[in-house]
This record gives sequence, C-alpha cells and structure tokens, in this order.
Amino acid sequence: MTRRTESARRHGGPATPRTARPRAAALAAALLAVLLPALLAAAPHAAAADPKPALTLSQKQAGKGGEVTVRGTGWRPDTLLMMLICGQSTPARGVIGGTNSCANGDGRAVTTDKKGGFTKKLPVAEPPAPCPCVVHVATVTGEQALADAPFVVAGHPVAALPKESGEGRLAVLAATRLEGDSGLLTWFGAPPARRLVFTVGNLGSAPVKDPVFRLGVSHGVYAPQWEDRQWRGTVEPGRKALVELPVELSAGAHGDYQISVKYGTKVLAEQPWGVGRPWGVTLFWILLCLVVPAAVFRIGMAVVDKVRPRSGQGAGRRGRRTSTRAGVRARLSKPRGARTPGPAPDAPPDGTTTAALPWFTPESAPSEHRPTTKGHS
Repeated sequence: MTRRTESARRHGGPATPRTARPRAAALAAALLAVLLPALLAAAPHAAAADPKPALTLSQKQAGKGGEVTVRGTGWRPDTLLMMLICGQSTPARGVIGGTNSCANGDGRAVTTDKKGGFTKKLPVAEPPAPCPCVVHVATVTGEQALADAPFVVAGHPVAALPKESGEGRLAVLAATRLEGDSGLLTWFGAPPARRLVFTVGNLGSAPVKDPVFRLGVSHGVYAPQWEDRQWRGTVEPGRKALVELPVELSAGAHGDYQISVKYGTKVLAEQPWGVGRPWGVTLFWILLCLVVPAAVFRIGMAVVDKVRPRSGQGAGRRGRRTSTRAGVRARLSKPRGARTPGPAPDAPPDGTTTAALPWFTPESAPSEHRPTTKGHS
C-alpha cells in the first residue's frame, strides 16, 4: 500500500490515481466530437419541422346549397382568416383569377385558436369562374399565408386552365414592401400614398418590355379594386429588376388594407397596409361642435343687448310718469276757489316747490278769534 493510499484513508476519501483526470477529459472530448455534427445536422431539420398551413375537407364534392366542414392546422394563433370557394384554380397554380374568380358573397371568416387550428362550416356556392375549384383560405391581416384544397362543385361548369406561355414570365423573387411616409395633411384626411416595391425575375425565354401590372386594393373582406399600372423598362430572360408602383387610397381612409399586384392572370404578391386614423379630422369636428354653439350664443346675447332699453332711459320715463300722476291727483283734490299758494320763504333757490296738502287751505285753517256756535269766548 502506497503512502497516497494511506493518506487518503486517513482523510476519509478514496484514492484518486493521477491518470483519472486526463482519461475523463479525453472521453468528454470524444463524445463532443461525435455528438456535435449530429446536433448541427438536426438544427435545420428542427427549423424545417415548423408546421405549414394545411386544410382538410369533410368531403371532396358537394352541390350548391350544401355545406363542407373545413379544418385547418399550422396557422398562426389568434389570426383572422377568410374562407372562399374559388374557380379556375388548383393547389399547384393557386387562384389564377384572384379573388374575382371566387364566390366572395358566400365566404366565411374564422379565427384560429391558441394552437393555430380551426374548424368551420362553409356553404357551397358556385364561383363566377368554371372549375377546377378549390377551397381557398388566406389571412386577412398580418403576414400573408394561404392554403388551397381541391374541391368539386357538383353541376358547375368545368374548363381547362389557361396555358402558361413559353414567352417571358415574371415572378416575384423577394418580399414586397411599402415605402414612403405620411405627411401632416394625411393627419387631416389627405389621401395616404405609398410606393409598392418588389423584385421580379424573368423565368421565360423572351424579354418582357414595359410590363403592365394590375394593382388591387382591398379593405376588410371586400374584393380588391384593380387598376392598371405600367412599368417602364425591360426584363431580360434570367434577369431581375426592381419595380416600384405608386399606391394611393381615398381621402380619409383608415384601417387594414391589402395591396395585391397581378401580372396577367396570376397574383404575384400581396402586402398588408395598416393605415392610421386621421385624428386631425376628429379634432376639427370636436372644435367645430364647441365653436359654433359659442358663436351662436354670443350673437344672441348681442341681439338681446341691442333690443333691450337702457337703464337711464327707463328710470327717466318712470320718473316722468310718477310726477304726472302726482300732479293730476293734486288738481283733482284741490277745492274750488282756492288759490295756489306761492313759494314758501324758505323754498330752495333752484325754483323747485313742494306740493301743498290737498285737504288743508289757508281759509279753512282754525283761528283763535273765530266765534263758535255756542257763544263767544
């Protein structure tokens, strides 16, 4: 037994050889070298395993007036979706005619749950375009996401899809974005304006010169209103180009809008646009509701002040009426043959006189020397 073992036993611990630590370090390094590539390889698979929006239908075919139950998985939680039955569409090519080829009047809105799923019944309606048809589900606001499931509308006409031309074909290569700012006038109701910027590439075999895009603006669940926008330039085969299209809304517009761009019959991209409320207009109406009643009140008070009599004129009139009434009463109470006494010696110098008592005259005043009927004094 060595001295190291004896000392370990004395201190109550096991003996540790000198070669144990290097062996443990080498074993850990070997395990790390084996597991690290596996972890790095599993990371992309974990990222790619994120669920994508998917649809499941209770039945693949139904006639007009029926119902089909749509179940969705893989959507964003608490997201508003719109469900439509669209014609001239396939899951591979998408909705070729845009929402104009869908039965928009019979669509249904649904909100996903906390797990990104939903279940909703959709009435079967005939779309304006012939089949092949799909059940089309897309997000209304926020980041664009959509999914299509093939569906057959019994009794609806069927037509072949338009052929893809072998000439120049444009496709969006990068995410679209809106550029520009709103000025002070927009805060007071001026039309909001932006530039829709996106990158397109020519996937065909022929150049595309001065392409005409169709720009659609939709608000809420309504179908977009399309307008033609021509872009000046040429996109050679296999090349890409940056396209900017002006977008302008109506005056006083606010809320959630959806901007769509279409080339030919194919929708290239969709971009949400949240427009703030023009609070300047609201402030203007509030001030108008306060200023107009105040102005009417001031005008009314000015008219009343013009019409009403002055305080001095009213007092003079009342004084004249009082003096006239007193004079009439004095004349009526004055006896016949009585003379009007002259001014008293102590009358004020300004010529004003004090009216005499109507029931007392100098002739009828009592005297000390006037005899009485009973005798003389």
